[in-house]
Amino acid sequence: QVQLVESGGGLVQAGGSLRLSCAASGRTFSTSAMAWFRQAPGKEREFVAGINWSGTNSNYADSVKGRFTLSRDNAKRTVYLQMNSLKPEDTAVYYCAADTLRSYVTVSSNNYNYWGQGTQVTVSS
Repeated sequence: QVQLVESGGGLVQAGGSLRLSCAASGRTFSTSAMAWFRQAPGKEREFVAGINWSGTNSNYADSVKGRFTLSRDNAKRTVYLQMNSLKPEDTAVYYCAADTLRSYVTVSSNNYNYWGQGTQVTVSS
């Protein structure tokens, strides 16, 4: 079992920054791929960024490349999503997800078997 708790969401002006954290419980964290997804009102959930078990490889959606950075600290069982140069179109509920069956990143939400409750990010123009 893995439990994920997100934090760090909030309201920020366009161009600003936020850092999301996802704290995990469970012994499988350090071997699991981790990812962030987001869902805006009326839209489907979409992949934002993912990181492999060791933190040596990460993938990003084209819409966030160069602005978002994903990292992990396995000793603290935490992943971090640093979001810079935020845009109004980044507004969404952001979800942390764990794929305990794979150590490498995939972009399909179907592969992630544990999810956090979500944290709201709102970017004003």
